[in-house]
Amino acid sequence: MIFLTILLIIICAALGLFVLIQNPKGGGLATGGAGSNMFGVQRTGDVLEKGTWILLALVVVVTLSITTMAKTGGSSQVDSKIQEQLDKTPTPSPIGGLPAPSAPATTPVK
Repeated sequence: MIFLTILLIIICAALGLFVLIQNPKGGGLATGGAGSNMFGVQRTGDVLEKGTWILLALVVVVTLSITTMAKTGGSSQVDSKIQEQLDKTPTPSPIGGLPAPSAPATTPVK
C-alpha cells in the first residue's frame, strides 16, 4: 500500500507538469463566450494531451485500488502495530493529566 501511495504522488506530480507544459487552447474565462469555439479549431491529439488523459486515468485507478485495499484490510499488519503502540501508552486524565492536590499538612490557626 505504501508503494501505491508513492506511485500516486509521482503520477500526480507528472500530471501537474503535463498540464502546466501544455499550450493554452483559448476559450476559458478570458473570451466572450458567445462567439468562441469551446473545443478549438485545431483539435490535434498531441502527446501532452494524450498523456494528460492517461495520467488522469492512472490517478483514478490507483486511488480506487488504495481505497479498496484499505477497506479490505490490506494494511492490517501496520494497523495492528499502531494499535499495539497505542495500547502501551498511558491514557491521560480527562481533567488535564495533573494529579489531584493533596490536603495541606497543617491547617492555619485562626
